[in-house]
Amino acid sequence: MATLLEDIKTSSEWLTSKFESEGLKLDYTIRSLIYIDTLFNIGVKDGKPIKNGAFAKDLGSMIFTIGAYTGQTIIKTVPGSVWVTDDNDPNGEITAAIKLPDETIMWPMQRVMKRFKNGSEDSIYNYGHYITKDYTNEPFDESYWNIDKGDHHPTSKPWWKIW
Repeated sequence: MATLLEDIKTSSEWLTSKFESEGLKLDYTIRSLIYIDTLFNIGVKDGKPIKNGAFAKDLGSMIFTIGAYTGQTIIKTVPGSVWVTDDNDPNGEITAAIKLPDETIMWPMQRVMKRFKNGSEDSIYNYGHYITKDYTNEPFDESYWNIDKGDHHPTSKPWWKIW
């Protein structure tokens, strides 16, 4: 049986490979979290999955997988960050946290749940950028503001139908 940390890494890698199969690169940069927000914008409405969208099947696994990718992005962006997991906690998939070098604790799975429920006010990109900006000095990507306007990556089929 895999540990929670192993499940996090496996789920994150699965998501990157699904996006890659559609020619989209989830590369563990904070900017790549814009794709995650776009996925929410086109797959969720008013805290409910859109029929036939990415969240229509196996919602819990999708939330976990996106939280895993979000957390792994923070870990890879901020050296010295570590996952804090408890394999004995029955809610471990929800309470998995990341501890930053300055002792800040963040909960990516819970943030993804809030994004699903509340919409763009709980943006994943904004969250990731804010958490990491003091470590990276990366400027805010203004293209983020275009995702609500339907500025999505063009492909031959809807790119969010990657699973």
